[in-house]
Amino acid sequence: MKAAVLYSTVPRTGTAPQKPSYTDARPLVVQELDGPEPRAGELGVAITYSSLCHSDLSVVDGSRVRPLPMALGHEAVGRVVSVGAGVSDVSVGDHVVLVFVPSCGDCRACRSGRPALCHRAAEVNGSGDLLHGEALLRTPSGERINHHLGVSAFADYAVVARESVVVIDDDVPDTVGAMFGCAVLTGMGAVLNTAVVTAGQSVAVFGLGAVGLSAVMAASLTGAGSVIAIDPNPGKHQLALDCGATAVGTPDDAARLIKEAAGDGVDVAIEAVGSPGVIAACLGHVTRGGAVVSVGLPHPSAELTVPALQFAGAGKRLLGSYMGDAVPGRDIPLYLGYWREGRLPVELLHTDTRPLTEINEGLDALASGQVVRRLFQA
Repeated sequence: MKAAVLYSTVPRTGTAPQKPSYTDARPLVVQELDGPEPRAGELGVAITYSSLCHSDLSVVDGSRVRPLPMALGHEAVGRVVSVGAGVSDVSVGDHVVLVFVPSCGDCRACRSGRPALCHRAAEVNGSGDLLHGEALLRTPSGERINHHLGVSAFADYAVVARESVVVIDDDVPDTVGAMFGCAVLTGMGAVLNTAVVTAGQSVAVFGLGAVGLSAVMAASLTGAGSVIAIDPNPGKHQLALDCGATAVGTPDDAARLIKEAAGDGVDVAIEAVGSPGVIAACLGHVTRGGAVVSVGLPHPSAELTVPALQFAGAGKRLLGSYMGDAVPGRDIPLYLGYWREGRLPVELLHTDTRPLTEINEGLDALASGQVVRRLFQA
């Protein structure tokens, strides 16, 4: 099998006048590895397309600390090529979307209907193992390679837990299905599951990557009265309008656009940047009783300082949303249904497709805002 392995991080912080180039540093090494067979409760999947996400970038730059070496990638689509013992509801040839939280079904979060917060999945995702056993991948010299969020999608093959896949219809194009396991699931879920936006409400989305744009689509889908999309990159503004935004602008425009659309503040603000400063700004942009949904992943050392009185005094809420509070087996088919009806233009998120050998160049393109979702083929 072929996979992209991260052996050391490339921090993009410090006093250097210019951030390092991933193209030059080449932190991801595309190499041939032995392809393991699935164990009990696992599947072997031939990856057709994988998708590059800011969460991958945050592992490469060290913002999200993970055990190394690690075979990176967590969003993909493919076909099942082998089935481990005990798996009876998935067959060879099935078309599957891979998801990055393999919920155990038995922990406190799973039992309460919130599998995205599965305790066991958080444990194994953090250690680089799989839900049903320790890491399977090895370097040519025999050193352990950790799995990324139970998926390790930047590859032509992966062994994953049964709980890491959702079977989809055969006729869904792989270039569409590849974006449902993270971007669509997270952005849509932030609006539909976490905020529970209803028709007529006003929504502002800060950060127009694939997750933020998916949130724009979701807000438009609900019939929100206004959908204000904010990003410092003007190159993303027309795309946001195409996704259903009613107004677009930079952060400097946010206060004016929100006042014009919603008076003293929006009902819901989606923070898809991963910045404490943006979270704080969002709290200032919601009306009394409004909600801020934080879906971006800040650096672990980042802290948030905001006026405390706005919570009890103005009834404002700050809600965390991991993987869009999704139930993947329920939500992915639901969202694909919206796509089939022409109500969810997911294709707009797909910037281009490149060979896996260009994965490091893709990191630079994503970091600089040149792409929304770049897909890779191994």
